Amino acid sequence: MKRRAFLGLSGRAAGGVLLSGWSMAPAKAAASAKVLIIGGGFAGSSCALQLRRINPRMQVTLVDPDEIYTTCPMSNGALVGQRDMQSLRVTRRGLVSAGVVYVRDQVAALDTAARRARLAGGGELAYDRVVLATGIRMLWGKIGGYTETAALRMPHAWQAGAQTEILAAQIRALADGGVIAISVPAGPMRCPPGPFERASLIAAHLRPVKPRCKILIFDANNRFPRQDEFSSAWRELYPGMIEWISVVDGGAVQRVDPERMMLINAGGEHRVDIANIIPPQAPAQLAVQAGLASDHGWCPVNPLTFESTSAEQTYVIGDSCIADPMPKAASAAHSQALQCAAAISASLAGQEPAPAVLDSVCYSSLSTKTALSIHGRFRAGAAGMEQLATTLEVKASPAEEAARADAWYRHTVRQSFGEGADLAGRSA
Repeated sequence: MKRRAFLGLSGRAAGGVLLSGWSMAPAKAAASAKVLIIGGGFAGSSCALQLRRINPRMQVTLVDPDEIYTTCPMSNGALVGQRDMQSLRVTRRGLVSAGVVYVRDQVAALDTAARRARLAGGGELAYDRVVLATGIRMLWGKIGGYTETAALRMPHAWQAGAQTEILAAQIRALADGGVIAISVPAGPMRCPPGPFERASLIAAHLRPVKPRCKILIFDANNRFPRQDEFSSAWRELYPGMIEWISVVDGGAVQRVDPERMMLINAGGEHRVDIANIIPPQAPAQLAVQAGLASDHGWCPVNPLTFESTSAEQTYVIGDSCIADPMPKAASAAHSQALQCAAAISASLAGQEPAPAVLDSVCYSSLSTKTALSIHGRFRAGAAGMEQLATTLEVKASPAEEAARADAWYRHTVRQSFGEGADLAGRSA
């Protein structure tokens, strides 16, 4: 999804966080330390690479079951043929080249007291510090009838890969006059602007060839990010094609019937041709098993270090952690990873981490050639995570924003994974 944040292409602190007052030199004392990172998305991979940049002698191990990672940023474009799936894929070669030990497996259980992780494939890994960057899981059943099986007919496509391909095939097969429903959950979720970018790109794809199609956005909230700008673009570019239904007008989908392609809300039943059901989300089950998740499901952390408030020497970054008011987005995850790496290095050297400024910018497509961006700047300190009044607003036309989004993606993928994914569909 072309919506995740970029902090400008300055390369400042590897493109994501201002490490005020921090020097990489103190990490020399931690050369023999073992740091385990669980999860190899933007957050986990960025943290692994940054730890190796800070101290090339540090023993950094990353565990993830997927040897090839498919990025969620830009995946909305893959739904409509704007780019192919291969262009979203990166390997672990960049991590390995940087000296990170990559283990293709899954952590089945984590003992934070003993500092050991049990692998699903057998064996255990001991560590001095551990970082959970395991992303989200879908809360099946929170919407009645929406199960993993139902997602084969009503795809969420909120984790890029097979689900993206299912939804893309449905869009290609849609007849003129067909109805697409996008269901948006209430509560914290990965990439809040993503559903509205998705609606925009689908409309841009369908309008020239299937102009009688309709896109209904069932939203369990009463507002959405940059609502005025999205709504204005829809009226201008796709008049009458996209309809947003807020929670007060029955936007909360209560139940689905996959066999009949039916959505049920307070107003009754709605039959559609394509149902893109984005369910409520929570951290991966491992975070719950390890006792890192709070009663409301997400993982509280010290915003200066991203160390869990529930377990020492245990850090949580990316979509799983509570870092309000930072969004759950790739650039935010990248920023958090850099600050977390600095904090771990400081901790191993017996030092306190310095306060830092973290940035994010969410790019959202309005059409295949235009976009908007949402910028944010945040100060991480002992008192908490504070959103600064001065944001990184960029004066740019929608066409310029689209070009910047592509540049952001290439830059952030390279910074996060040590290799690039290009627009021609190949890893470089």
